[in-house]
Amino acid sequence: MIRLESIQRCYVSEDVETTALLDIDLTVEAGEFVAVMEPSGCGKSTLLNTLGTVDRPTAGRYWFGERDLATLDEKALAAFRGKTLGFVFQSFNLIDELTIEENVALGLAYRQDAGDRRARVSAAMDKVGIAHRARHFPHQLSGGQQQRAAIARAIVGDPMLILADEPTGNLDTANGEQVMDILVGLNNGGATIVMVTHSPSHADVAKRRIDMLDGRIVASTALAI
Repeated sequence: MIRLESIQRCYVSEDVETTALLDIDLTVEAGEFVAVMEPSGCGKSTLLNTLGTVDRPTAGRYWFGERDLATLDEKALAAFRGKTLGFVFQSFNLIDELTIEENVALGLAYRQDAGDRRARVSAAMDKVGIAHRARHFPHQLSGGQQQRAAIARAIVGDPMLILADEPTGNLDTANGEQVMDILVGLNNGGATIVMVTHSPSHADVAKRRIDMLDGRIVASTALAI
């Protein structure tokens, strides 16, 4: 489904050039759950941002199916993200002034073919166990509940790929395990997931683990399920 070929990403600031990604070759098949780990540096987050098309590579090719995303302009990329990708962030990124139901509905903003939007929002909230909080506001929820709402927003549009950036980073152990159980359940239901994490135990629930060091992929390990 996804193929990265010789991806590089360099950042230039005054006289300093920083290489965040170097010669990245990566394929992710439909239905995979891939965890990306790196002990330090920004390589793993830059990789996720590249997969999410919010950061353009300095060099290399990014294929999504038969589509070369390098040929798309910013407007087309925004539409692609809204229709194809679901994002889960460490800091939840919920809008305080909107109810949980309204926050989840934002995941359909770019979907003109969403059909019965209310039904889809309700189904997404049911799937992550947050439907009883639909009329509440983010500040009225625990951190774990907010992250479940964020996952509902990510999946409401039935994306082809879910990108999760440290989804348990702001949670305690119990809530972190609940979020991982949800992600595993989504993957078992057919969702394709790429997750950045600093937790070896959470990485080990994926089907494949990618280890990075200094912006390079140094190992790709299939995990026993």
